[in-house]
Amino acid sequence: MHVIVLTVRRLWLRLRDESGMTTAEYAVGTVAAVAFGAVLFKIVTSPGVAAALTKVITRALDVSF
Repeated sequence: MHVIVLTVRRLWLRLRDESGMTTAEYAVGTVAAVAFGAVLFKIVTSPGVAAALTKVITRALDVSF
C-alpha cells in the first residue's frame, strides 16, 4: 500500500510540473516578434515607403536660404 501512495504522489508531482511553460511562452513570443519584424521589413522596403523616406530625407538635407 505504501508503494502505491508514493507512486501516486510522484505522478501527481510530475503532472503539476510546469517547467516547460516558460520555454513555450518564449517560443511563441519569439515567433510573434519575427513575424512582426518580417511584416515591418516588407512595409519599409516597399517602393512607396522608400520613395516617401527619400523625399523626407531630401527635404531635411536641402538647406536653401
